[in-house]
Amino acid sequence: MVGPGGAGNVRVRHALVVAGGPSPNGIMGLPAADLVIAADRGAEHALALGLHVDVVVGDLDSIDPDTLAELVEAGTRIEPHPVDKDDTDLELALAKALAAGATSVTIVGSASGRLDHALGILLAGASERWADLRIDLRIDAARAWIVRDHLEIEGEPDDVVSLLAVGGAATGVTSTGLRWRLAEATMSPGVAVGLSNLMTDTTATITVATGTLLVVQPGREQP
Repeated sequence: MVGPGGAGNVRVRHALVVAGGPSPNGIMGLPAADLVIAADRGAEHALALGLHVDVVVGDLDSIDPDTLAELVEAGTRIEPHPVDKDDTDLELALAKALAAGATSVTIVGSASGRLDHALGILLAGASERWADLRIDLRIDAARAWIVRDHLEIEGEPDDVVSLLAVGGAATGVTSTGLRWRLAEATMSPGVAVGLSNLMTDTTATITVATGTLLVVQPGREQP
């Protein structure tokens, strides 16, 4: 079932990819995007966030059939895949963004209820398969970035920022604007030296010579 819409001939620079699984909470201020791709039930989450969905990909085993019909009526393109497939629905969505010419992607997801699902989102985003994409993530109220070269983040003094190596050692890690500064450091997966650092100003920078960092800025606790 394929609707008449989709990416068309629009030049795609930034894409929003909305993951399935639990509904995200505390999502605010999503960036503008040239293309919105939903991974299966992620279409329902995208609609709840007020987004127009351009493409839905996946095995379509969790999206409500009535919602799917409404999306087709609204011009959303539906790209079904077999249940028995090698890629997850999220990976299919990222592949779609890359094929459409996107150079950057924001992944929207949730950590509510399913730890394995949240980890899957983070690790999928950090895969070398997507090394040509600049990827950031909104996981509920938290923000995260996949960093392979340079990152500048904004916040407030005492905001928590955690740096975690994924997929192997990250070398030449240097930071500014953080309380515990790093200078040409080597960070290894499973070593928590970068956990729970604190911003000292409204801007912090992180550079990486080789390897991949997952940089996480947890959402502020509500009073």
